[in-house]
Amino acid sequence: MDKKNRDHLLTATCALGLEDLIKGEIEVFGGRDISCGRGVVFWKGELASAYRSCLWSRFSSRILLHLYEFEATDEDELYRECLARPWSEHIGVKTTLAVECTISAGSLINHSHYAALRVKDAIVDYFREKEGDRPSIDTLRPGVRIHLHIDKTKMVVFLDLSGESLHRRGYRVSGARAPLKETLGAAIVALSGWLGSGAGALVDPLCGTGTLLIEAAMMYGDRAPGLTRSYFGFMGWLQHDGALWQDLLDEAVARGRAGLEKDWPAITGYDCEPVVVGSARNNVERAGLGERIRIKQAELATLQPSTGKGMILSNLPYGERLSEKEQVSYLYRAFGRICGERFSGWEAGVFISNADLTDSFKLTWKQRYKLFNGTIPCRLLVGSVSGGDDSFRWDRLPELNKETVGEFGNRLKKNLKKYLRWAEREGISCFRVYDSDLPEYNVSVDIYEKWVHIQEYAPPKSIAPELAEQRLRDVVRQVREVMGVRSNRVFLKTRQRQRGKTQYQKKDSKGKLYEVGEGGCYFLVNFTDYLDTGLFLDHRPLRQRIFQQAKGKRFLNLFAYTGSATIHAAVAGAASTTTVDLSATYTKWTKMNLALNGLGVEKHTVVQGDCGAWLRATEGTFDMIFVDPPTFSNTKKERRVFDIQRDHLGLIKLAMSRLDASGVLFFSTNYKRFVLDVRLKEIFDIEDISKATIPFDFSRSRKIHMCWEIKKRKVGGWREEDRE
Repeated sequence: MDKKNRDHLLTATCALGLEDLIKGEIEVFGGRDISCGRGVVFWKGELASAYRSCLWSRFSSRILLHLYEFEATDEDELYRECLARPWSEHIGVKTTLAVECTISAGSLINHSHYAALRVKDAIVDYFREKEGDRPSIDTLRPGVRIHLHIDKTKMVVFLDLSGESLHRRGYRVSGARAPLKETLGAAIVALSGWLGSGAGALVDPLCGTGTLLIEAAMMYGDRAPGLTRSYFGFMGWLQHDGALWQDLLDEAVARGRAGLEKDWPAITGYDCEPVVVGSARNNVERAGLGERIRIKQAELATLQPSTGKGMILSNLPYGERLSEKEQVSYLYRAFGRICGERFSGWEAGVFISNADLTDSFKLTWKQRYKLFNGTIPCRLLVGSVSGGDDSFRWDRLPELNKETVGEFGNRLKKNLKKYLRWAEREGISCFRVYDSDLPEYNVSVDIYEKWVHIQEYAPPKSIAPELAEQRLRDVVRQVREVMGVRSNRVFLKTRQRQRGKTQYQKKDSKGKLYEVGEGGCYFLVNFTDYLDTGLFLDHRPLRQRIFQQAKGKRFLNLFAYTGSATIHAAVAGAASTTTVDLSATYTKWTKMNLALNGLGVEKHTVVQGDCGAWLRATEGTFDMIFVDPPTFSNTKKERRVFDIQRDHLGLIKLAMSRLDASGVLFFSTNYKRFVLDVRLKEIFDIEDISKATIPFDFSRSRKIHMCWEIKKRKVGGWREEDRE
C-alpha cells in the first residue's frame, strides 16, 4: 500500500470543551474510529485526512502523527528505546529538529525538559552513528518537530504535523487586551448557532482586534483557516506528499473563491479604543476580508441595529481582579439592557469568565457551554432577545380613607397627582413629590422609579422627641398607604445639619445599589449607606443642559461626586470626559456608572485626587467644565481646608485657565448664603442661570442651589496675572 492510502494513527489536541466540535470535523475529513479524551481527539485516517485537518480544522491546536510507542521507567531507558527507532524514515541529516514533551500526572519520569533532551540526544546519536553527521536544532521553526507524551511508563512519540499551533492563522499582526485564540474564537462562533440560524447580520460591540468576526467570516465564506499559513510541520518530513498537499490547497482556494461570490450578511465590529480599531482593521485586511467586515470606532452605549435581524456576539471583559468584578457586572447589565431596548428579535451570545455574573444581563439564555480560555474557565451563553418595556409606572393610586390618612397623606396625594402627570409628560422617573409643605411634617419625599426615599430634617428643639418620632412614623405609614408601596421599597433617613465631610460619610453599610434612569442615562443609587443617594435630583435641568451642549466637546467634571454630569456628557457624545474627585468611593462609583451605560474608561478618564492640585498639574484644556464643590471640607492627611465662600474666587480662576477660549464653565453651589465674588464679573462674562436650573418639583425651595454660566471675554481677554 502506498503512503498516500496507508492508514495512520492521528491525534488532535485542543482546548477543553472543543472535543465534540473537532470530532465533527474529523468525520468530514475522512477519519474513522474517532474517539475523544480530555483535550484530545483520536482517529485513524489516510494522509489526506491528516493534511485536511491541518488545513481545515478550525478548532484543533495541533495535529500529531503517531510514530512509536513503548514502555520506559527512566530517562536512560527512554534514550535507549528512542535510539533503536528508524529515524531516517522521517528525518534527514539536513533536517532541522525540535523536541518537546508533555507528562501526565503520576508518571515515573517527571521532568519534561530533561525527557525531551534525552529524546533529542537519541535522535542526534542515531544519525551520528549511521551517517557520521547530525541534524541541527531549531526550536522556533524546525523542519520536523517531535513530540513525546509520557503517561505513567508509556511513552508515545509523535510527529507534529502542524509545526506550530493551528490557532496561528497568519492574519493577526497584533493582539488586544487578553486576545482570544483564533481556535477558541471559531468555537464560540460555531456554538453560538449563528450559521445555523440563517447567518443574518453579525455584530460584535466590543470586537477587540476582530478575531470573532474574522473567524465567523471565514466559516461563512468556506475559507480554510490554514490557507494563509506558510509553514506546517510536515513540510520537512521525508514522507511528505507534495502533490497531495497541492491538490488540497487548490481545492481550498477554489472553495474560498466560491464563498466570496455568495450573498454576504452584514458583519460589523465596534470598539471604543482607536488603536484597537486600527489593529482590527489591519487583521481584517490581512485575512482578505476587507470588503466583508466593517470595523467602526464606537462605544457600547451608542450601539444601534443597522440592518434586519441577526446576532450580537461578543467576548466581553472578564473582570478577573476583585476591584473590576463589580464594574464588569454593570457593563454586562448595560449589554443586556441595550439588547432588550434596541435588538428585540435578535439572537445574543456572550463569552464570559465568571458564571456568577450570568444573571447580570437580565436575558434568557437557552444554551450554556463550558469552555476554557487558556486556563481560565469560561461560559458561552446563547439566547434570544425579547423586547418589551419592563419599566415601573405609578399607574394608579389607591383609594384613601381620609380619616386614617390625615393631613400629611392628603397633601402627599394632592402633590402626587400634580407631579406624576408632569413627570409622565416630561419622561422623568426620579423626582421630588413633597418638600416640607407642612411645617409639622418637616420631611422630603423623593421617588426614584419604584422606590421611595424619605428624609427627615431634624426637628427644632421646641418639638418634643416623642412627638417628632410619632410624626415620622405617621409619615412612613401614610406614604405606604397613599402610594400603595411595600415596606421594602421605602427608605428613611434623618438629615441633620452636616459639618465638614460628614455629609459624604457612611451612615450604614448595606452597600446595595439600585439602578434608575434619567434622560436616556442610567445611574446607581444607594438609599441606605450615605446621607445623599448618589444622584442630586435638583441638578436634573443642569445635567440636561450639559447633555444638550456636550456633543463633540471635551468635558471636565470637578468635585464630581458619582459622576452623573459626566454620564450625561458622555451619552450625549462628548469627545472625551475627565472626572475628578478626592473620594475613592465616588471615583469607583463613577466607573460603575460609566460601565452601567456601556461607556469605557479608554475615552472617559476618572481621577481620584484633589481638584485644585489636579488643575495646577494638568496642561490640557476643555470645552466644557462643571464645578460643584462642597460648602466646606477638610482633609486630615494633607491638612487642607476648603471654604467655598473664601476660596471660590481662586478655584474658578484656576478652572477657567483650563477652559478653551470658546468654552463654558458651569459653577454651582447649594450654600444658601453664598455670594459670588464681584471681581469675577470684571474678568469673565457671567450669567446667573439659577432660576432656569431649578426644576419644577423643587419650585418650593428656590434656594436649593445657585448656578452660573461663565465664559471668557471675547474682547480684551484677561490679564496674565489673573491666572495666579
